[in-house]
Amino acid sequence: MKVKDTRFILFAAALGLLPAYQSIGAQTAEANETDSLQAAEPSVQVAFRKVAQDDLLGGVSVIDMEQVNDKNYTTYSLDNLQGYVGGWNGNSLWGMDGDNAGYLVLVDGVPRDANNVLPTEIEQITFLKSASAVVLYGSRASKGVIYITTKRGKYQEKLQIDVRANTGFYVPKGYPKYLGSAEYMTLYNEARANDGLDPLYSAEDIYNYGSGTNPYRYPSLDYYSSDYLKKTYNRSDVTAEFSGGNKRARFYSNVGYYRQNDIFNFGEAAKNYTSRLNIRGNVDVTINDDIKAYANANATFYDVRSGRTTYETEEGETYDYWTEAASMRPNRFAPLVPLSYIDPNALSALELMGVNSNIFDGMFLAGSQIDQRNIFADYYAAGYNKYTSRQFQFDTGIDFDLHRLLKGLSFHFQFAVDYATSYNTSFNNTYRIYTPTWSDYNGTGVITSLGYEGTDEKTGVQTISGSTDNQTISMSAHFDYHTTINKAHNLSAMLLVNGYQQTNSTVYHRTSNANLGIQLGYNYLGKYYAEFSGAAVHSAKLAEGHRNAFSPALTLAWKLHQEDFLKNSSVVDELMLGVSGSILHQDIDLANYYMYVGNYNQSNGAWWGWQETTNLHSTNSLRGSNDELSFIKRKELTVSLRTSLWNRLITADANFFVNSTEGLPVQPSTIFPSYFSTYYPEASFIPYVNFNNNKRVGFDFAVNFNKKVGEADLSLGVTGTYYKTEATQRDENYAYAYQNRTGKAVDGVWGLECEGFFQNEEDIANSPTQNFGGTVRPGDLKYKDQNGDGVIDTNDEIYLGRGGWYGSPFTLGINFTAKWKNFTLFALGTGGFGGHAFKSDSYYWVYGEGKYSEVVRGRWTPETAATATYPRLTTLDGNNNFRNSTFWLYKTNRFDLAKVQLTYDFPKRLLQKTFLKEASIYVSGSNLLTIAPERELMERNIGSAPQTRFYNLGVKVTF
Repeated sequence: MKVKDTRFILFAAALGLLPAYQSIGAQTAEANETDSLQAAEPSVQVAFRKVAQDDLLGGVSVIDMEQVNDKNYTTYSLDNLQGYVGGWNGNSLWGMDGDNAGYLVLVDGVPRDANNVLPTEIEQITFLKSASAVVLYGSRASKGVIYITTKRGKYQEKLQIDVRANTGFYVPKGYPKYLGSAEYMTLYNEARANDGLDPLYSAEDIYNYGSGTNPYRYPSLDYYSSDYLKKTYNRSDVTAEFSGGNKRARFYSNVGYYRQNDIFNFGEAAKNYTSRLNIRGNVDVTINDDIKAYANANATFYDVRSGRTTYETEEGETYDYWTEAASMRPNRFAPLVPLSYIDPNALSALELMGVNSNIFDGMFLAGSQIDQRNIFADYYAAGYNKYTSRQFQFDTGIDFDLHRLLKGLSFHFQFAVDYATSYNTSFNNTYRIYTPTWSDYNGTGVITSLGYEGTDEKTGVQTISGSTDNQTISMSAHFDYHTTINKAHNLSAMLLVNGYQQTNSTVYHRTSNANLGIQLGYNYLGKYYAEFSGAAVHSAKLAEGHRNAFSPALTLAWKLHQEDFLKNSSVVDELMLGVSGSILHQDIDLANYYMYVGNYNQSNGAWWGWQETTNLHSTNSLRGSNDELSFIKRKELTVSLRTSLWNRLITADANFFVNSTEGLPVQPSTIFPSYFSTYYPEASFIPYVNFNNNKRVGFDFAVNFNKKVGEADLSLGVTGTYYKTEATQRDENYAYAYQNRTGKAVDGVWGLECEGFFQNEEDIANSPTQNFGGTVRPGDLKYKDQNGDGVIDTNDEIYLGRGGWYGSPFTLGINFTAKWKNFTLFALGTGGFGGHAFKSDSYYWVYGEGKYSEVVRGRWTPETAATATYPRLTTLDGNNNFRNSTFWLYKTNRFDLAKVQLTYDFPKRLLQKTFLKEASIYVSGSNLLTIAPERELMERNIGSAPQTRFYNLGVKVTF
């Protein structure tokens, strides 16, 4: 607690500068002092330094978030940023994947979560895509870096206060469509008939469930009914920013709060909410002409209240409302039954209700002996849970100008400590579920008796669970050197030490990254550029002797517009070409520590004994040892282009890349004898080796058009990212060449080629044997025999297309801005094309006791054989029909109208006599429209909360 208290004191001291601002601002700054605080041209944060935007050498994109926020209010720092820059597809940079980690997020140079900093707190976001751009960050940055720079105080005469307030409503796009009880029961009987079984439900039962005359005795439960869900729910926030300062000290602070409700309108769930309070502050101090220092602090308080559920799967996962909604059949129970249905003569039932502590609006919790719990009863009577998260972040740095030792020499140091804690507090109640016995009395159904399961108990004891404690310690220090010789030769150098360590509760090993770095740069007359960067990386995941490696990167660039043949061009304002080559060493694709060590244990061992009365658990080998296991390499060649044409009418930035990820670890079965592993008992002496290789080839671009038409300023931006993946080396030994993964996409999807439905028994007899178990019947899917062996099995699976697991193969972004007088119209669209997926969730793969969705209406029957869109229904076995095949394959192509916002800025002449400097009001809509062949599928969530559109009203004022 002493460390945390110290941090709070420092943070309070930073905020304490606010009331002191008047005394700071009262000091008179000379003109040259003011000028020294202004950058000569826009600068961009790259690895451990800022460079002029005109001197970016490729593989880097930047977004000015302050300008974006003025026309596009968002609630997440990385929301739809693929609509502004190329190379980012919303999931990855240049399609680079990672089973254990992908891109690295840095907030003010420290590894932090992107979701813990809101857009209103951000000044700039830099996307470091190329290997040469990230090499100085070491191993864990090898798949790209997203660098978020938060806002800082600037010199200004008076304290500036900006306040922004928003309120908006989420509207669900749509819900899954499941069948009601009567239709479900009818089709379930049909499924049993298809399996040669007798019907389960009588015609009378189906009629009663379908009539709706007594929905409590004959329920048809709809989880998506307005009885349980609201049409909209609210999110509101308010943010206040304070900034100011002079030559000696500048400060910035951001205080914000938001609260978001939930969609449920019953029980404890009706009180669900998420809230966030954040306090961010920083101070920049100029101690003297040679020393500058800064301190940043942030505290974030998250609270999430939710109705408690008692459901858990066999794996210990918790069920919630949406998972039950996707699985519970509609005729199983009515969650609440009115007391008025109890027969007045049923004294024992009335006596039970007399001691029932869980009566809601004249209704009791109902169920059955099978359904002793349900999510409705949980949300009414099981209590509630409150998740609490606290994040405290502090970093400080100091910059020394060492020109007294050597002109152009400087030293920079940063140290950071972050803490994150979370826990759950809950009131865990138990409850009774009552099972009614119904009888008919004068043609009316009444409850004549009640059974029950469980007990009613409210202990009032608060339970604490799920405590976590995480810490990040980060440090970097580097010497920088800059000089110019003969006003033509510009030299730069950096010598760097960098590292961080993250400790997570319940995780044995800390996550570590440590490296030394060097950067050498040269440019002649700002025309020809050469830069060499390198990092000496270290990994404790590898055996001694293999824990260190060196990652080099070389970049060359040429500003063609400075050549005589373009210098006076009326077309070309700027044209820069660059090329870089890099070899990065990384360990983030080494899933665990000690992968190089043999593993022997008894947890999966077989039972054996020398005599009948003695049983022992065998010790088995899970893998062999390999002290030669080494780093994975990212080898890359990048070509970049940046240009501006016709006096910035058109600006463009493009990159072409080829990278190869080599030495991914696998336990290769093809280069070791087969007897090195056994299936039973499960054992293996095969070690992990660096074997698999992946290749990516692609390009990204961002083109902007700027034009003034009359009184309107128009801007159109088009961005794109295309990449192609290939598994260039794989450990594989398939019997048929067409199944080899080598040469195919890394994110390839594989399955059977479907040839339609079996029409009759003769069709089945004349076709290859379907070898997936169960009895094949008319209406089942039949598949192509790829190898001609007369048997359909996994050997007939073929490559079907790219899955786009790391982002769509082609990502498109369009942003449009129109300014006219005091109005600003902004629109943003994003698209993803070239990916494939299977309709393989429980909504489509319906068999056994699963819940029936609307898709089963297109089932195959002898009468609908020519028009069927779905296999025959079955209650026994879906192994043949419900497996990956072209029947279930679909393209994930889509285009989304992600945002439209209209902003009005009040004329300053109207504000002259007020205390306001600026004021604006805006309305916006998010996730408004999806254009896709499979739009309904893509807008439908199964087993999770629905997708929503968001409509917002906001106001921003500056004092």
